[in-house]
Amino acid sequence: MIEPSLALYGEAFARVDQHLEELLGATGVRYCLLVDRKGFVLSHKEALWAPRPPALDSVATLVASNAAATTALANMLGEPTFAEQTHQGENGTLYVESVGTDALLTLIFDSSVALGKVKVYARKTIGKLEPILDEVRDLPEPELGADFSQGATALLDDLLG
Repeated sequence: MIEPSLALYGEAFARVDQHLEELLGATGVRYCLLVDRKGFVLSHKEALWAPRPPALDSVATLVASNAAATTALANMLGEPTFAEQTHQGENGTLYVESVGTDALLTLIFDSSVALGKVKVYARKTIGKLEPILDEVRDLPEPELGADFSQGATALLDDLLG
């Protein structure tokens, strides 16, 4: 089974969540996602006024796939990668920028939001997110012992009978 390349939880998740909330407020974008390069949503925020969001898991998978294809194109042109991607339609824009080597900041917004403003605030946010992701990457994976397994089994037995 494929698992996310990073696991955000606890204080690290709260910090990432706060930075995404600030980015959402500063730019006026509809949806803000932090996606790993395997296509998993690590964190997301949406504006209260935004219409029903698209299927975020599908967006994450397609964004990660597109980033991989774009990296292959960059390599063919002698570049290690392209740091950002912009897909602009008549009514909406998808902006994706790399956050270190493991994640992609994905912003979805309508034509009322200036792309230049999004880029400026996205880069500021990325500067705050990269150290958090570096910390998380260096953490050892939590080990769940027999006590956890027994406790979880007992809890499930109580819940399900």
